[in-house]
Amino acid sequence: MINFDIRIDKNYNKNDFYDLLVEALIMKNDNQKAIIELCEALLLLETKEEAYNFLKDLCTPQEMKVLAERWKVCKLLEKGDLSYRDISFITGASLTTIGRVARFLRNEPYHGYLAILNKMKK
Repeated sequence: MINFDIRIDKNYNKNDFYDLLVEALIMKNDNQKAIIELCEALLLLETKEEAYNFLKDLCTPQEMKVLAERWKVCKLLEKGDLSYRDISFITGASLTTIGRVARFLRNEPYHGYLAILNKMKK
């Protein structure tokens, strides 16, 4: 339960704060729906060219660079023979990014990286 008995900026009353909170919760729900729709859209891609073109439309060049960098990091971590510093040198990724990818590769319950790596080995 949320306690609305908090100090709010002078310009807002409790009703305004409540309306903002409700709006934020609705937006979060809409974002979840959009993520599910995006996953469904990804499943419809049939060729590398379609996937590439979709990502080029969806992402900025910087976002594409970041996604590609994380994927390179993932593949190097999976090999298991390089230090984080070596991977950083090879990819340009920060140690923080490498640590985050490693955590999702090894510890998080989603196993998205592992699922794709295993499929690509077949």
